Amino acid sequence: MSLTEDKAAIRKQAFAARKAACDLDAGGASGLLSSVLAGYRGVPLAGYMPIRSEIDPLPVMAEASAHGHVAVPVIRGAGLPLVFSQWTPGCAMTDGPFGAQVPATEELIEPEIVIVPLVAFTRLGGRLGYGGGFYDRTLEGLRAQRATLAIGFAYGAQEMAELPLEPTDQTLNMIVTDTEVIDVDRGPAPLR
Repeated sequence: MSLTEDKAAIRKQAFAARKAACDLDAGGASGLLSSVLAGYRGVPLAGYMPIRSEIDPLPVMAEASAHGHVAVPVIRGAGLPLVFSQWTPGCAMTDGPFGAQVPATEELIEPEIVIVPLVAFTRLGGRLGYGGGFYDRTLEGLRAQRATLAIGFAYGAQEMAELPLEPTDQTLNMIVTDTEVIDVDRGPAPLR
């Protein structure tokens, strides 16, 4: 089986697991992410507008916007890195590529923390996305300029023991799920 076929099979399995977890989500899945980000008040942050069964970061983004700049990704085109446009709760939005909403008025910022949606993850910070490479290109560019914290946000059900990763895949610094915080550099944090 080729790498592409491996990734397609894993995506299918992970999408099913994510959908099942999303169906059971009573709305409190972002609590751990909120507690992690409380230590970074005022640091420019990029979240995302959830699509399909992605775990919802909007409550955390709204909370963070009271302390500093929050942005969402904007796709400029295939093969290009993402840019990030400032977002505030209730701001006017419009349809962007792939069904994700983007701010109607674009005001670009460069985040130092990026909350990354994903299809599957490993405890070592590996991430499988949708296959366009947008976040890999973006994180590579941001990290070339300054330290950038990439936090994968997912349901615990999306965890895989291993993923078929490529040299261009950017590693996550941390994964926050609905049940735990995994600091890739330090290992899992105990729940209290």
